[in-house]
Amino acid sequence: MKLLFILALLLNLTACGSFKAKRVDSAESDEKAMEITDKWVQGDTERVVQDVLKDISTHKGYKRWLRDLGREPRVFISEVQNLTSEAYFPINDINDEFLNEISASGDFVLVDAEARDKILKEITYQNDGMVDPKTAKSIGKQTGADLLILGNVYMEPQTRDGKTIKQYSINIRMTDIEKGIEVLRTRTKLSKFSNKSSFGW
Repeated sequence: MKLLFILALLLNLTACGSFKAKRVDSAESDEKAMEITDKWVQGDTERVVQDVLKDISTHKGYKRWLRDLGREPRVFISEVQNLTSEAYFPINDINDEFLNEISASGDFVLVDAEARDKILKEITYQNDGMVDPKTAKSIGKQTGADLLILGNVYMEPQTRDGKTIKQYSINIRMTDIEKGIEVLRTRTKLSKFSNKSSFGW
């Protein structure tokens, strides 16, 4: 019995000692993730956001609208909506990545929708007599947006004999707020295939 206990302990220590971890770059992380899961990962987010930005920059209707505007557009970005059947789809990652890349491009002036309520409270406070009038900011001087950007993500899974294909569609629209006309509509697609045998992945 004592011998069996020692053998079990040695096996357990050997198993614990086999764990390895290392830092990897984004591309390698994306490849490793595909060995573990068929769920949406960070590499998918980065890929589709770059595709969307490329589509925007080459869209003929948007380029024509931009020429008529004659300056950098002021944009209000609404949240991209999760319309997939996946409750835990990382839609916040897509929204954050999209905002970050739009900002980094330098091609747009972002109207900070998320901060509007906080800004209004601060301006109200400054104009209630609590702040030196020389430094108080005036109501009615916020920048209005030219464009509203909104979108959604769909996913249609197909499964048979343990094989699954998930077909994602990321749809983005730009609308001229003053005229109410659609300036741009673009769709980026991404498919993920997985094969699950009866013994596991």
